[in-house]
Amino acid sequence: MIKIAPSILSADFANLQRDIEKIATADYVHVDVMDGLFVPNITIGIPVVKSIRPTTALPLDVHLMIDRPVRYVEQFCDAGADIVTCHVEADTEENTHEALRLIRAKGKKAGVVVKPKTPASAVLPFIDQCDIILVMTVEPGFGGQKFMADMMPKVQTIRGYLDAMNPQCELEVDGGVDANTCHQCIHAGANVLVAGSAVYKAADIPARIKELRG
Repeated sequence: MIKIAPSILSADFANLQRDIEKIATADYVHVDVMDGLFVPNITIGIPVVKSIRPTTALPLDVHLMIDRPVRYVEQFCDAGADIVTCHVEADTEENTHEALRLIRAKGKKAGVVVKPKTPASAVLPFIDQCDIILVMTVEPGFGGQKFMADMMPKVQTIRGYLDAMNPQCELEVDGGVDANTCHQCIHAGANVLVAGSAVYKAADIPARIKELRG
């Protein structure tokens, strides 16, 4: 089954509980954490994750676009994250392994993320530790960007890795996913789709979530 993870980056932050309740038919709540260092934008952090945790029964899918995430992964787990993903570009390979170990030691799902210019092979050192791998189909940092269709071969390659080495691991795509581009993502092998503006700008959010499942 295709899972949908609406990004609250596109929600109304003054009415975050209301907007999270609007996506109750989705599978995950995607939480974009940016620190202004790893990416040129600053969003939300640990206190907001903690405050939204009681507002939904959906798993919180926390995407850390931060420098050296190993420093904070345990705090995000304690704040209520169910899934925590770290960029392979954000730290050394050794520290990324440690971040994944810490997340899983908290009983949470762990994963790595690759930016558009990062090759598919960058996930290989971590594949055994991952419950999810996220492929960015825009440059991370801002919502509302155009979908990069040239990332689909990378998605296909990582799907091949997972089928061979870790079939239980989910494959997520984030960036520019809408009612049209979702089909390309699914065809390439993704089973979790992050969508922000495509969901929150829809007149009928449950209908849009259903549509994005392909």
